[in-house]
Amino acid sequence: METSIRRRMIAIGRRAVRLAVPPLLVAVGALAGAPPASAATEYLYTTFRGDAAADQELWVYRSTDATTFGVLADTNYRGPTGVLRDPSIVRHNGRYYVAHTVQSWTTNSTHFNIASSTDLVTWTHVASVASGIADTRFVWAPEFFVEGSTVRVIASVAQTTCSNCFRPYVYTAQNGDLTSWSGPVPMDGLGANHIDTFVVRSGSTYHAFVKNETTKYIEHWTSAGLTSGWTSRGTLWSSGYEGPAVVQLENGSWRIYVDRYTNGGIWSATSSDLNTWSGLGSVSCAGCRHGTVLAVPSSSPSERYRVTARHSGRVMDVIGASTADRAEVRQWGWNGGANQLWTFEDAGGGYVRVVNQNGGRCLDVAGASTANGANVIQYACTGGSNQQWQVRPTGSYFQLVARHSGKCLDVVNAGTGDGADIQQYTCGSQTNQQWSRTAS
Repeated sequence: METSIRRRMIAIGRRAVRLAVPPLLVAVGALAGAPPASAATEYLYTTFRGDAAADQELWVYRSTDATTFGVLADTNYRGPTGVLRDPSIVRHNGRYYVAHTVQSWTTNSTHFNIASSTDLVTWTHVASVASGIADTRFVWAPEFFVEGSTVRVIASVAQTTCSNCFRPYVYTAQNGDLTSWSGPVPMDGLGANHIDTFVVRSGSTYHAFVKNETTKYIEHWTSAGLTSGWTSRGTLWSSGYEGPAVVQLENGSWRIYVDRYTNGGIWSATSSDLNTWSGLGSVSCAGCRHGTVLAVPSSSPSERYRVTARHSGRVMDVIGASTADRAEVRQWGWNGGANQLWTFEDAGGGYVRVVNQNGGRCLDVAGASTANGANVIQYACTGGSNQQWQVRPTGSYFQLVARHSGKCLDVVNAGTGDGADIQQYTCGSQTNQQWSRTAS
């Protein structure tokens, strides 16, 4: 794996972070506008490394086979409390998010935190989610669970009024930026004193993998609904394991990861149906503890581009480096700002999302208009077809064609100056509709 990825040093604060940069999500190919290539799957593991203060921060690992993981980045991110444990990762609306525990296991906590990133290296706190439960003593191991466009977190909450009363509660995101969350809903039927609840759905059945904090065993539960009707399917392994996390592999089978906290290391087993599992085997992931694994295309989106208009030599720019919805996208002289950098992310069907690296928002035709002259802005990534673009080669340049309208990204009146507006317009051969991209 070392020979297949480039490595560079990135300074974060006063620390040097060794980053293995994954390849671009959209294959560049021989032409700047080559369409996305289908890609194999790789696996990202987010974790912390131990109980020492310096180890309670976010580490990101990478694997091509889901069993041998190498360091992608020590991010040095610890969140507002200075402690980050048990991180759960998900990709949503063009960004990565982690939910995480905010204190050590010996320190009281009453909430969990959410952070986001576009590159897996630089992380920003976006929300603190209160338990919403009276007399909360601990909030541990928040785990993402996504169904379609609905994002949920399942967190383990214990109260001060009892000594063995951890229970899983479901919190549901109320907006696309994951900054607003519902109050807690209990997972009724899943027995008392269970922690580290990780849920996947297969067909119409929900499967929960959870540690019984009384027996210290990993258990398997199933239900026809997320918040009620849970039935025990028995114990998977004897005591000494915690933090179960499950991912579906490229071949359709499943792999579970558990933290062997009694003597260190991550262990793993596989299943074809989530019910019958192989024996546990050690996973190569030096220093890894409780965390989660995310399957992504092996051409993961960390290559950032400046996108340059052929006729003017100016680049696509979010005016004023705004991070707000509806901020204007215009052309401007290159200055190296993050508001002039974009990633091209696979949106399926031969289309891409073009995501600004300053605010993580998508290139968007305002109001999903199909008219000539419709304004182009940035907006929170929604998956709408007015945020999906076809990269259409034209010589050594390319056009960006809006999926919803079939019209091209166009610099208004072929203006060559700073601040010339960008719109959609019927595609032609003019150079103000032709673009190139340069990795930066």
